[in-house]
Amino acid sequence: MTGVAEDPAVTAPTTAPASGNFLTRVLAAMVLAPVAVAIAYAGGWWWSGLVTVASIGLYLEWLMVVGAVDRIWAMGVGVAALLVAGLALAAGRGAVALVLVVIGVAGAAATSPAQRWWVGSGCAYAGLALLASVLVRSDPQGGFVALIFVLLIVWATDIGGYFAGHGLGGPRLWPRVSPKKTWAGAFGGLAGSLLVAGVAVAVGAGRAVALLPLAAALSVVSQLGDLFESAVKRRFGVKDSSHIIPGHGGLLDRLDGFVAAIVVAALIGLVRGGADGVGRGLLVW
Repeated sequence: MTGVAEDPAVTAPTTAPASGNFLTRVLAAMVLAPVAVAIAYAGGWWWSGLVTVASIGLYLEWLMVVGAVDRIWAMGVGVAALLVAGLALAAGRGAVALVLVVIGVAGAAATSPAQRWWVGSGCAYAGLALLASVLVRSDPQGGFVALIFVLLIVWATDIGGYFAGHGLGGPRLWPRVSPKKTWAGAFGGLAGSLLVAGVAVAVGAGRAVALLPLAAALSVVSQLGDLFESAVKRRFGVKDSSHIIPGHGGLLDRLDGFVAAIVVAALIGLVRGGADGVGRGLLVW
């Protein structure tokens, strides 16, 4: 998951399992990260296709976490809406995609009256991830750079939090929601995001007065996204959303921080740059 790291005293009774899990995480990241960046660079249908598949996976895992995976109609309506919305986004029809996501949320909730709120919110969560990820990348002049900036912020938050949490330990951040996360990990993740912003300023991607607070805000949002997903899993007594990614759990576990960060980033870019300039709106101040 993204953001605040776990304390080794809680997570690892012996060093061997922790080391083995860490190696698995690193190897998985070394494979997945370059693939994601390459597809993001290609953009267009490639990126829209990847994000659409990921959003459908997020929705299905959400249904598993909340115990609604047997709601066949809710599953079908949500998946169909996300799929068609992804196709609309790939064709440059953002407004149509938004309407389709809204219809999907309403339809999924309506077909699952016993868990209407949880099913609908899961479809909304996946739909927002889909819309925001494609919207940021779709800016022809700044989309790729803006997307990579958000990705690097999330990854740096994850890495900084992991090492600070394991190296320093200390008081727990929010024991009721996630007893393994520490304040040291939170500040370590924040420091990692500021390092990314500093490098971005050094290579001319933006101004320090804007990118440093932006990076800090997105890092905090990323960590809140992590805590939100932890709270949902704790509510339903689930440890991992799935085991699809070695060492990382499921898509929800891996993308929780990114979903929160990319949605906020897209909103900032949309307000400042309009629908056709989300990337520039995010980075150019």
